Formats: sequence, structure tokens, C-alpha cells
Amino acid sequence: MDELNVMKINLIWRASADAAKEMIKEAIYDEFDIATLSSYSNTIRIADFGCSIGPNTFIAMQYMVEAMEVKCHAQSQHLTFTSTSTSKLPEFHVFFNDHASNDFNTLFTSFPPDRHYFAAGVPGSFHGRLFPESSLHFVYSSFALHWLSKLPKPLLDISFHPQDRRRIHYMSAASSKVTQAYAAQFAEDIANFLNARANEIVAGGMMVLILPDLDLWRVMFNSLEQSLIEMVETGSICEAKVDSFYLPEYSPSPKEMKHLIETNGCFSIRRMELYDPLSKIDGPVCTPTMIMSMRAGIEGILTEHFG
Repeated sequence: MDELNVMKINLIWRASADAAKEMIKEAIYDEFDIATLSSYSNTIRIADFGCSIGPNTFIAMQYMVEAMEVKCHAQSQHLTFTSTSTSKLPEFHVFFNDHASNDFNTLFTSFPPDRHYFAAGVPGSFHGRLFPESSLHFVYSSFALHWLSKLPKPLLDISFHPQDRRRIHYMSAASSKVTQAYAAQFAEDIANFLNARANEIVAGGMMVLILPDLDLWRVMFNSLEQSLIEMVETGSICEAKVDSFYLPEYSPSPKEMKHLIETNGCFSIRRMELYDPLSKIDGPVCTPTMIMSMRAGIEGILTEHFG
């Protein structure tokens, strides 16, 4: 994935974060006891899992830290943040996580100069532990958890789904077994994510997760699928390559996500909402913008598989 693709203003992702902005602020004001959480070390530690290289992660971190600062000022009128001061604000330490292959150099050189927090990069898969026990106060992840840790194992055997040759995603698959394989892999991944975060987040901490509805991309996925089929027919790529290719993305329904979280038992759901990011965009979203958005997310996967 080249830098230009990612640094393009991604309207869909930005609109999704903006739509959740007020909800996150309200959650911080109403539920996040920052005075108690910062009373031991005077530091609030925040982690963004699946940060990419910006700029969306910086925008999210800015309004979250600002909301926490407002909450601090409100609580400081009644509570003491430290044993020696009645007005000192806590310091904020933000950890930016993504896979080791993420371009952290670009991320670091893009940091806002006026940020109100210390920053660090944490490479590694968020499906496992990345931080010490009870070290994080606030966890955030946006447009990242829908990526599977690996392709569902049954899909590696073409005999498992012969009627779905040349299909590249569960939404276009003819067999329900394909969708079930995706769902099972996502369930395993989200359980691993929740178990890891349950160890890392302090008691009273908060987690905000934003997942996309991949149905928004159905037409684009189908177009990509048709383009690959045409490339097979013209001899540009090998048919076996297309038969063995599936996009490792899964979008759970709200009911499904609720069930997975409740079954895991590590966290309680305080609020869950559906919203349409397109409603936050003025005017129609043009096709080139949609194509650029999709390319930014999957170009690396296509290059790795097809060369």
C-alpha cells in the first residue's frame, strides 16, 4: 500500500469516527472516572488499536483527550487529582498500535505539533497481549476489528466450497458454509481481542469499538471480483490464484456482536448504536473516492497474493 492511498482523506472512515464523536464524549463525561483512575500515577494511558498512519487516529485522540481534560476540570472542583495538588491535570500517554508492517515512520512524522499527550508506537497483532496487566485506562479501535487474523481454515480447501470458485468474499458466496467459516473465525478473533484487553485495562477503564458495515462495500467487492474473473479469462492471472483468494474481512451484525461480547463475559456493554456514516457526508460520494478508499485497505493484500 503506498502512502498516497492512505493519506487521502478517507471520507467514509472519517464520517464514521465523526458520527461516534459525540457518543464517545458523552461516555467520557458520564462514565469515565478520570479523577480516580489518575489518582495513583497522575497519568492516563490510552491505546488506539489498528491506528494505521493517520490522520484519522490523530483526530480521534485529540477529541478524546480534550473531552477528558474537560472532565478533569469538572471533577477538580470536587475531587483531588493528587495528594499535593487540587488543580493539576493528569498527563496523557497515547499508544498507537498496528501490525509491525505498518509505516510507523510516517505515523511519527505526522504527529500534530500541538498535541496534549505523549506518544509511543506499539507494533504487533491486537489479537494478543501487547501491554502489561492493568496498564491501560482507555482503549479505542476504529475500522480495524473487522480484519480477520487469518483466512478461515476451511476456505483453504476448494472442495469445501466448489460452487464458490472465483468468489472473493462471503457476501458473494453461494454456500452458507463460507459465511459460517468467516463468522467462526471472527468469533475466535474477537474472543482473543477481548481476553487480551481484559488483562490490560484497569478496573473502571473504558473501551470504544467502531466496526464498519461491509455491506456499504458490497458493490465495490463485486466489481473487484468481476475484474479478477475478466483477468483470468484474458490470461492475465492464474485461475487457481483467484479460486484461492478471499478478502479476510467480516462484518458482524449488532445482535451477533452483542452475543459475542456477552458470551465472552469480560466486559459489559453500556451503549451500542447503529449509524450511517454517509449521512455525515455533504453531497454524494463519488466513485473515485470509494475506489480510493477500498484500494487503501486492500491493495497490500492483493499485491501479496497476486504479486
